Amino acid sequence: MYEKNGEKYFIVDAHVHLWDGRAENHKNIHGKQFIDCFYDYHRNLSPEEEVWEYDEYTYYGGDRMMKDLFVDGYVDHAIVQPTVLAEFYKTGFSQYREIEDLRAKNPDILTHNYAYDPRHGEDGLEKLRRDAAKHQFTGVKLYTADWYGESRGYKLDDPWSRRYLEECLKLGVKNVHVHKGPTIRPLDKDAFDVGDVDKVATDYTDLNFIIEHVGLPRLEDFCWIATQEPNVYGGLAVAMPFIHTRPRYFAQIIGELLYWLDEDRILFSSDYALWTPRWLIEKFVDFQIPEDMTEYAPLTVDQKKKILGLNAAALYPHIQVPAELQLPSSALV
Repeated sequence: MYEKNGEKYFIVDAHVHLWDGRAENHKNIHGKQFIDCFYDYHRNLSPEEEVWEYDEYTYYGGDRMMKDLFVDGYVDHAIVQPTVLAEFYKTGFSQYREIEDLRAKNPDILTHNYAYDPRHGEDGLEKLRRDAAKHQFTGVKLYTADWYGESRGYKLDDPWSRRYLEECLKLGVKNVHVHKGPTIRPLDKDAFDVGDVDKVATDYTDLNFIIEHVGLPRLEDFCWIATQEPNVYGGLAVAMPFIHTRPRYFAQIIGELLYWLDEDRILFSSDYALWTPRWLIEKFVDFQIPEDMTEYAPLTVDQKKKILGLNAAALYPHIQVPAELQLPSSALV
């Protein structure tokens, strides 16, 4: 929980990672390219005092993650979003077993989403069924730009992708988080295009599509899709650190999102460990739209409370919000 000026904020960090980008885990040069690109984002968009040493950044471990999120970072609940990248890393980029161990020890504060690749066909579908029965997850993270053999990405509306989405519906997996953001070397920029979101959101209205990174640098395209698709949400990972480096650009991002999506479909995400949540939360609570940007309405405390945690908790009902941290029913209309 974060408290400022007598206001208390329930914090859900809706997009965090536990990764291993060390050289010994690289399968090829692309593993180094990917973690180096991550580090460049971290170094260039963080306050100087928040920049980590490179070796620590490539692998920080579960103990550091728990401290940064829950001891120092004000987070009440975190959702781990896996990124596999099996073509680049020997044991994968996300550390599945370590995350599962942490979740088992901390079930009230950690949610671990699932990852699948529809290019795995029938075998992948069967694995999805088995793992859903075992782990009872309600969310998945999709990486449409991931490589698989000769393929360098897929579309959400591909035939096999549709079969997996239909299986998610049958299994009760309602929250589909999709990476649609800035390109990461060596992945292809076009594979992150948001156009396919429009098609599947229209066709699968009982699924929630949380578009991570709000489609940046395709914010306008994303907003035009999200305004007509009420089951499309915006995850603020990668957008958040611009609050430090380019506050007017961040004002534009959050202003556009509030105009097109409204305050109930925007989710705070630190994208840990690209950035740590503490300074992002502090800056966001203090942030206000500049007065000369008159096309955007001022941010309210209730809007900030929804974005920082209450919206994500509404998508994941197992996340319990204490009564004193909920908004009055009149504020939810």
